[in-house]
Amino acid sequence: MATADLFRAAVDNSDLTSLDELFTEDVRLYSPVKFTPFEGRPMVIGLFGVLLRTFKDFRYVGHFDGTAETSADGSEAPSAILLFRATVNGKQIHGIDLLQFDEEGRIKEFTVMVRPQSAVQALGEAVLAGLVADGLAPAPDGLSAP
Repeated sequence: MATADLFRAAVDNSDLTSLDELFTEDVRLYSPVKFTPFEGRPMVIGLFGVLLRTFKDFRYVGHFDGTAETSADGSEAPSAILLFRATVNGKQIHGIDLLQFDEEGRIKEFTVMVRPQSAVQALGEAVLAGLVADGLAPAPDGLSAP
């Protein structure tokens, strides 16, 4: 089974252990709500724990395979795009996950894009609250961990 299919199955089953095995140790996740990437397997897995709790009615609705230039070194890498739909805090989200693979087929770069802007804002707020609650990010002024 291809890595993208294994990834999709792990997300569908909220299986963080299987997700962990699919990422390189130095994986980088580019988020629509944060300028710099989340870096390293432990941080990315922690983020996925938050995302799996945050998204409601999450479902993949499309899959495309190809190649794309990576951010790290500009080389072409085998890639997959997974289209998804979900709800966050009552906002409908349309998005894509761009997975880029290393030579062994593990995910080395992961880019998430979502629309519309109101959903991006709702997602950012929900994810930040989850990261703070899980001790993965400091609480900004005005937000305290539960």
